[in-house]
Amino acid sequence: EKTRKQNNKINAFLLMGLLVFGLIGVWYCNELYYGKTLFPQGSASVEGEDIDTMFMITVAVTGVVFVITQILLFWFSFKYQESDNRKAYYFAHSTKLELIWTTIPAITLCILVAFGLRVWFKITDDAPKNAVVVEVTGHQFGWEFRYPGSDKVLGKKNYKLTTGSNPLGVDFNDPASIDDIHVAGTMHIPVGKPVKLVINAQDVIHDVGLPHFRLKMDAVPGIPTTEWFTPKYTTKEMKERTNNPDFTYEISCDQMCGKGHFSMRGVIIVETEAEYKLWLAQQKAEYFSVFPDKAPKSDTAKAN
Repeated sequence: EKTRKQNNKINAFLLMGLLVFGLIGVWYCNELYYGKTLFPQGSASVEGEDIDTMFMITVAVTGVVFVITQILLFWFSFKYQESDNRKAYYFAHSTKLELIWTTIPAITLCILVAFGLRVWFKITDDAPKNAVVVEVTGHQFGWEFRYPGSDKVLGKKNYKLTTGSNPLGVDFNDPASIDDIHVAGTMHIPVGKPVKLVINAQDVIHDVGLPHFRLKMDAVPGIPTTEWFTPKYTTKEMKERTNNPDFTYEISCDQMCGKGHFSMRGVIIVETEAEYKLWLAQQKAEYFSVFPDKAPKSDTAKAN
């Protein structure tokens, strides 16, 4: 009995030690690794600033609650350790206490959710009329991008038309598809202009992850999803901001999609509008890649 009581006292002191060293460890890890996260760089999109603000508010609120509850938990374990000189007080029910610990967290969480929904509705609502439209299609294990041509309209697709020469299943009987541009692996977008992503998947559920822009959206087979954002910095500017000459914006798959999931990565190049227009003008319409015999003679001569 004496040994049991001694062990109980030792455990109480150890719990206090765990509290002190645990909080020091949390602070130290933050000091050590915060600079290696994406937050010191700031959001690379205008809309992502609201998401960063939302995240920081959430961390502040839950962080304060975490610290307070952990201190109380370990302090109570120490203070109310077994004692022959104290009798434990027991009560079975307190309606007032249950209302307090249920209502306050519920109201707080509702406010945080409402703030998040406001941001969510913004980036998933209709994009500005001057937005650049890019169709993003995910498949095991890569990304395909399609841009509308001069008509600013993406042509229709039909999965039954998918072939080796037409990997996206574009319906070339639709006049709007004749000038569409297909690019694999790398997305080009202009800085300072809204970009609307029309997101698809060809096989399983993928997820378009844009960590630098603070966005992500599921890519679901048969159910196109959309989101839009406005890039703030070109790739060149981000190389200077991060002091990293090898910096690249990336598009990752944030949904486990198979054994090659780890390799499903695309590159995003953010450039000035003049550079973007020049790049776009240099691209060849997919229609002429599928039907080379219908390409204009000038394009055929260049290809040869």
